Amino acid sequence: MAYTVTSSERLRPSGAEYETKALLYLMNFRNDSNDIYFFVVDFFNDLTGMDKMGTKLWDMQSKGAKTTSPKAIGKELVTLFKNFRSEMKFSYFLLFMGGVSNTVRLNNTINIFDISNIKPEAINKIKEGLLEESKEKTYIDHHSITDEEINTFLGKVQFIIDDKKPSEYVKSIVNVHPRIIPNEDTLNAIFNEIRDQQSSKKNIGVVENITIETSSEALDFCHHLTSSEIKLLVLGRIINRNPFDKGLPISFMSTLNRAPEEKRRSVLEDCQIALSRALFNKNRADDFWSLFENIYSIISSNPHDNLNMILSKLDNEFVNRSDFDAISLKYFISIVKDGIQ
Repeated sequence: MAYTVTSSERLRPSGAEYETKALLYLMNFRNDSNDIYFFVVDFFNDLTGMDKMGTKLWDMQSKGAKTTSPKAIGKELVTLFKNFRSEMKFSYFLLFMGGVSNTVRLNNTINIFDISNIKPEAINKIKEGLLEESKEKTYIDHHSITDEEINTFLGKVQFIIDDKKPSEYVKSIVNVHPRIIPNEDTLNAIFNEIRDQQSSKKNIGVVENITIETSSEALDFCHHLTSSEIKLLVLGRIINRNPFDKGLPISFMSTLNRAPEEKRRSVLEDCQIALSRALFNKNRADDFWSLFENIYSIISSNPHDNLNMILSKLDNEFVNRSDFDAISLKYFISIVKDGIQ
């Protein structure tokens, strides 16, 4: 099974926002979002979600036009169609759009839909646009395309209409914990940081005409972000520091200094490992943010409390569901305390 990269794109500023919205949609707004770990940029398509082992693929094309016509939709589907016809197996085909014309949907209130919500006459125009665009692309053998193949492909496509501000896409990462949601300016700044990191992946080496045998090989070229990186960015913005920056948190010094000198390095490393495990454990994501919210609220209300006093005030339900032990939890409390004070 071979796959050759064709028509990879350089950064298009006008489309960068929608590519980031598409990423955060994959990360937070699907029933299967927890299965997506990697976000591969400008390799298979504008964006391709991938599970942790790199074997399951959510292929996504994003376009920012607000009133896309049926024929234009067909043209925009061409890279998804290319991947549908390839030897590589893609599990999902997704078209993320800024909007569509009134001639597209049967029910204009539904923003996530499949072909069953598209008017029959619009479907014909979509097919027409797809065929026209396929003839323009050298990477598709348009002579071998059949109606049956197009119908099968269109039956697998999911259409997503963007209906949120950039800040709302970021807010969804910690949406169940309103007390730690940053203000609008900070949310927008986080969105822009994610956008810039995503766009920068397009400039890491030339991947055009590269051939791979397995989907996970795409990760070798470093054209990807991970959900862990994005969560870390959000946490760092909330507490005004990267929790994994080198250097000892000042609030943790008195605790660490009680350990024998020869043990301090291993104690600190154990704390950092526990924090990494807690932050990046997808199965306990809500538990982590609940505990963080609890810590954040207590520190905000009791700014002069030391680590032991803060620890004693934490909700045991959140503590017991976390990946921390007593020492590593004090370490995390100290990072939050030093960051927000």
